[in-house]
Amino acid sequence: MQPAGRTGRRAAPAKEKITIDPQVAVSVSTTEIVIPVTTSETPIQVSVDSQAMPTRRERKSGETLSHPEPVTLLTPDRVLDIDPRKDAPSEGLNRALYKATFGLVNRGDSASVRHRKAIDMSIGRRLGGGPRFVAILTRKGGVGKTTVSTLLGMALARTRDDRVIAIDANPDRGTLAERFIRGSQFTVRDVVNKAATIGTFTDFSNFVTRDKSRLDVLASDTDPLLSEAFDENDFNVVADMVSRYYSIALVDCGTGIVHSVMRATLQRADAVVIVSGGSFDESRLAAETLTWLDANGYGDLVRNAIVTINTATQGTNMVKLDEIESHFKSRVRDVVRIPYDPLLAAGSIVDFDRLKPVTQEAARILAALVVDGLREK
Repeated sequence: MQPAGRTGRRAAPAKEKITIDPQVAVSVSTTEIVIPVTTSETPIQVSVDSQAMPTRRERKSGETLSHPEPVTLLTPDRVLDIDPRKDAPSEGLNRALYKATFGLVNRGDSASVRHRKAIDMSIGRRLGGGPRFVAILTRKGGVGKTTVSTLLGMALARTRDDRVIAIDANPDRGTLAERFIRGSQFTVRDVVNKAATIGTFTDFSNFVTRDKSRLDVLASDTDPLLSEAFDENDFNVVADMVSRYYSIALVDCGTGIVHSVMRATLQRADAVVIVSGGSFDESRLAAETLTWLDANGYGDLVRNAIVTINTATQGTNMVKLDEIESHFKSRVRDVVRIPYDPLLAAGSIVDFDRLKPVTQEAARILAALVVDGLREK
């Protein structure tokens, strides 16, 4: 029966009620909240974490993510509403096919090429506002700080257009320079002693070793007695000199986290990379490094930190790496695993081109994440 006054017209269907639980707190930054329409009377629970957006794989599988998405996943083919095949392929079989058919068959760059280009774009991002210092550290020796410094430095220098330097600031006789074919026998001590005579980049370049990746390396003192004398003031002399000529300076730190050199390093640091081995003991000490930094006023560095897990250390095959990684992801921005590579395990000169592809990829992802965390000044 039709209601009075509506003769000849159909009654509009009743609207479904959507009830939002008022007890649920919604915190919004830049994340768009989409509340799906439902016919249920059950209150909709809305929980938004603007710092934990899922990756494509996790969005498809319905899994949630407890850490920020790496910048390397923000690829052009994902966000641009264009057909990538409009551009001619730049390399590989697709390029050969394009040329052979005089452009009639254009398949565009392959997914792997687009992925590599996206990482290159992240690593090569221009940084304004002065030099950036990145400290590579942990409280335990022998977990691969020097290896990570080498990989990170090479990955940055190979892609970036500006200058990148790695400084061995280990006051207990570091071994960073031994990963490279030495082009100079000078050390940080020589830079301190001759600082007054260094007026140009050409002058300074005499004190460093330049790798074929274009990474410059400044060695530590080889005399352990002199190494002990390298202190906070000496580091600041070297850092001031480096700031004149380089855009990114990596600092390979020693294990003495309370040493005056470490204090000077952290005061200048724009970012930190914490290195952990794959064993229980090594991961605990890396976690304690984060705790120490947090307790001593470096909480911002901790939240922006990247943890690298060197899976080549002893005991790695006896632990649950996923659990170690999960712990660190709850405390820092992201985690990168460094795979076993016989060239790295040898502890000698490193040739980036001879590393396994998975090792190169890990180094490049680490470099992209580090650059992503270097905020504008």
